[in-house]
Amino acid sequence: MQLKFGITPPSNLWQKTLCEKQAILNDISTAGFDHIYLADHVSFRDGSGTDGFVGVAGLSQLHDTLGVMISIYLLPLRHPLPVARQLATMHQLAPGRMLFGIGVGGEDRHEIEICGIDPRTRGKRTNESLRIIKDLLDGQEVTVATDHFKLESAKIKPAVSPSIPIIIGGRSDAALNRAAHYGDGWIGVWCSPERFAQAVDLIQQTALTCDRGETQWLHGYQPWIGVDTDPQRARLHVKTQMEAFYKIPFEKFERYTPFGTPTQVADALAAYAHAGCRLFNLKVCAASPEEEINWAAEITAELGKRT
Repeated sequence: MQLKFGITPPSNLWQKTLCEKQAILNDISTAGFDHIYLADHVSFRDGSGTDGFVGVAGLSQLHDTLGVMISIYLLPLRHPLPVARQLATMHQLAPGRMLFGIGVGGEDRHEIEICGIDPRTRGKRTNESLRIIKDLLDGQEVTVATDHFKLESAKIKPAVSPSIPIIIGGRSDAALNRAAHYGDGWIGVWCSPERFAQAVDLIQQTALTCDRGETQWLHGYQPWIGVDTDPQRARLHVKTQMEAFYKIPFEKFERYTPFGTPTQVADALAAYAHAGCRLFNLKVCAASPEEEINWAAEITAELGKRT
């Protein structure tokens, strides 16, 4: 079973010198990771965030073969035409190395509202955007009037080939339906292996109804994980970082958050691989940023033995 592995950059990456940044990404590549991924937020909770496209554009120039991924990009907060241009530019900067993970957001309703978007419309806006973006990247001239977008003779040149894989995030059945219609895969978070397997099956069954049954799916899972030689310290690492980011008690996430030794974490993740996961994005929480890559490499090595 061929698996792809991604990892977030260490939390202190951007405080490093250029040479140090390049060395860190080289370490990630040498450790066997296929790509490095970043989240995307405009103004999350207390105003925090990182622009996904700016981040991956910078990362893509620090290493010449390591893939980059936005996971996930809050597509309903943007207009599809500039997003298509950003994707086409990324194809020029890092040809064949970009993965585009998108979602509708929702953990922070205020973040959506302050962008001038009605949160109730974000699913429909996303579907409309995906149709437009895919046509633009294929080189088509787009004239369309939807509920949320109006374009006349819109073009993006040159066309993007090969296409950039689009991975759809979200836990709802609406997200799975979106993946079946518009995506090259689905990426889950905070779900059980059983739910993951059900999601994969639902996507396939839905895809058959819209003539997408032959899609080479790239389904993924994106867990936060805590790692240490001591499982209780591992729990504390991930608890502290998750609560700082989400401002929600860890206990609400704990059921779906692997923590412990690399072997214990690999055991937990193996169930998702057997349920159809082919891509793991790991957000590693450890005692220090310097330990994250080494721990993650041990986990992927252990996971390889189980799949």
